[in-house]
Order: sequence, then structure tokens, then C-alpha cells
Amino acid sequence: MNHDQLLADEAKYCSFGDTVHYVEPPKIFARCEGSYLFDDDGIPYLDLQMWYSAVNFGYANPRLNAALERQLHTLPQLASQYLHPTKVELAKAIALDAQRKWGYEGRVHFNVGGSQAIEDSLKLVRNAKGGKSLMFAFEGGYHGRTLGASAITSSYRYRRRFGHFGDRAYFIPFPYHFRGPKGMTKEEYGEYCIQQFARLFETEYNGVWDPKAGEAEFAAFYVEPIQGTGGYVIPPKNYFQGLKKVLDRYGILLVVDEIQMGFYRTGKLWSIEHFGIKPDVLVFGKALTNGLNPLSGLWAREELINPKVFPPGSTHSTFASNPLGTAVGLETMRMVQETDYETMVMARGAQFLEGLRDLQRRHPEIGDVDGLGLALRAEICQADGFTPNKALLDRMVDIGLAGELEHQGKRMGLVLDVGGYYKNVITFAPSLHITPEEVDLAIVLLDQLLTKAKRLGA
Repeated sequence: MNHDQLLADEAKYCSFGDTVHYVEPPKIFARCEGSYLFDDDGIPYLDLQMWYSAVNFGYANPRLNAALERQLHTLPQLASQYLHPTKVELAKAIALDAQRKWGYEGRVHFNVGGSQAIEDSLKLVRNAKGGKSLMFAFEGGYHGRTLGASAITSSYRYRRRFGHFGDRAYFIPFPYHFRGPKGMTKEEYGEYCIQQFARLFETEYNGVWDPKAGEAEFAAFYVEPIQGTGGYVIPPKNYFQGLKKVLDRYGILLVVDEIQMGFYRTGKLWSIEHFGIKPDVLVFGKALTNGLNPLSGLWAREELINPKVFPPGSTHSTFASNPLGTAVGLETMRMVQETDYETMVMARGAQFLEGLRDLQRRHPEIGDVDGLGLALRAEICQADGFTPNKALLDRMVDIGLAGELEHQGKRMGLVLDVGGYYKNVITFAPSLHITPEEVDLAIVLLDQLLTKAKRLGA
């Protein structure tokens, strides 16, 4: 079917509710490999967002594709009430890794997508806390668009037309230093944010704590250690240690959402490892199967999830722990244990961050750059380097997907993702296997892209 017919049929027969087109007409890709997508004309597009960090290990990764193919020819389907080896082995691998790092015994519970795993965690937390349904979450936080997950996601637009399921979270400011009060270092701002949160517990009249009963009204705090959709905002190093002390003091669980930042995006298996604290519950998904199969899950401490307190059937999905997904997930865990991803990711991330800083020196419209591993950000602003400039970034996205950039006499494209509170942040999540040459190419293409976008807006 030709390109125009596909677009016409999509416009007539497909729900627009399950997608977001960043350009019009929508881009159609034909194949993928490594760090690249290719359109029907064979033009390569260097992908710097890798399916929102679901394809951490590169498109068509040979090792992970082979694991899927092996499972396809042995046990591709099985009802979830039966066991298959890779489910148990994958759960064990994740649980033992957590026990080595944090000293907690725990268990792993599977589902099919990030939002669904968040929903499972809400059940787990409510169950552990006697049915309490109130949660803390961050401004700028994103945990999914199902009814429960959207209640702890700060964007009202995800809830506006659907009402509330249970209680909306109490949203706490994230320590977003670039847009925080002036005159504070990043660490000072982190400490200030901790003090503001701790203030909620000072007296019963601050609204969340009953000092006579010694009980908080809130069950858990849901956090992304590095904000994802919120713009890859990286907190001060001291922030989460201070936050965890407050939570432990008042008996509030810490639920860490690693759906976008897990599996070495930041140079660690879990991004929370950079901050020296122990989660009570950890939710994962996306890159577990490198985008080959929808599989997600959560890890929780034994006392929260053992069969006596969370018995069979507490929450369930037909396709949870499906054999194709767990086979690839297990191979992912083996691969990251056998390969020094930490060194590789931190080296490529440092190279990429230095390239972004060089671009910032040449383009005042880049107001802020930051990064941890290969989770990087560039905030696009007016020429003052601070006022958000969504229009300029929108033009950059359009030009990148037009496939009309040039490198060494050949046409190329660039795939970017847009995030941030003002939708003015490029959130970079390239393949963890990106080569040094591809990082250099990314900077060259970004320079070209930004120059063209500024010229068109002049």
C-alpha cells in the first residue's frame, strides 16, 4: 500500500486517542537498525530518543532478537496460571540483584506495560497501608495514563475528561534548579525543597500528619529519580537521601518509577542507585525487552508482597509474564551482567554532554544542558537563555523528521523527543550502544538543525 493511502486509511479508521503525531503528516518508517530508523526512500534518521528509552540496546539488537526467536520456536505462548522457566529465572535475577544492593529480600510481580505495573504497585501500597489511597508525587512527574496512574501524574490534561479514580496525588515541587529560586546552589536548593516537604509534618494543622496517633494520611511517595516526560530533570545529589529520611520518620513508603530510566539509561541498572537510598517498591518496564515485547513489573520488599499479605489473584493480567517477554528480559539481564555498561554509558554520556555544552556556547537559545549517563537534556529558550521557546523546538522537530539535513553529501534526518514543563526541552535517550562517531554526528546534525530552525523563525 502506498504512502498516501496509508495516511488516508489512518485518518479514517484509526483512533487518534492512542497516539500523538508530532508532525503533520505523520512520519512513516520502513525499517530500523542500531541507532537509525529508515524511511521508504532509504534515508537514515539518527534516533536520539529510541522509542522513549524502550530500545536502550539499539534497534534489532542481534542478541536480544535471537532470544526472542529461540523462544518463538519452543514455547511462544502459555497461560499465566502455568509456569515456564524464564519467568522464574528473570524474577530471581532481579530480586537477587536488589538483595545484593539494598540488603532486602523481595519478590517480582509482572505485567504488560508501565502504566499497568504502576496500577499493580498502587494496589500493593494500598494493601500494605490498610487501604490508604492518598499518595505524594512530584510536579512534572509522569507515571502513565490509566485511571490510577493518571491520578499520580501531575498533568491535569490526562484526567480532565475522565474524572478521578480514587484520590489525586498531593504534588510536591521537584528540585528543578534551573527554574528554581535564584541565589542558591543546586545542593542548597535540594535542601530547601526537603525542608519545605518536612514542614508538612510539623503540626496536625499542616494537613498530612496526626501527631496524637503518630500516623500519616499518605501511604507512599511516587518518584522518578530523573524526571522523564518532565524534561530529564536531574536532582541535586543530596536530595533523595534527605527525602527518604522524612519518609522513614513518618512511615511513608518510597515507590521508585524506573520505567524510563532503568536498564542502564543513566549508567546504573536503576537510576536510584546514584543517590544512595533503598526503595520499598521499584517499578520497571520499557527497555527490559528492548521494545520487542510489552513486559513490565515491580519489585517489592518481602513484607509488602509475600503471599500471606498479597495472595494469588491480588492483581492479574492474561499476558503478564508471557514467555516471549520473559525470555528476552532474562537475556537482557544476562547481557547487562556480562557487559560493562556502566563504563560504556558514562563515557558516551560525558562525550555527548560536552558536545551539548559546546553547542550551548555557540547558541544562546540553549538555556540549560545537563545529563546523567545517556539521559541528557537541552532546554530551548529565547535568546535570553531562560524564557521557554516551544516554537523553536517545534520547528527543530519538524526539520529533523523532514529528512533534509545533510552530512557528507547525503540526506539525513534526526529523531528528537520533546519534554519539559513548557514543552521546550529536548530529552536525549540515544542507544546505549551509540558509537563515539555517532555522538559526534548527533552534535553536527543538532547544530545544523538549530541553525535552520532559527533562520526559519527570523
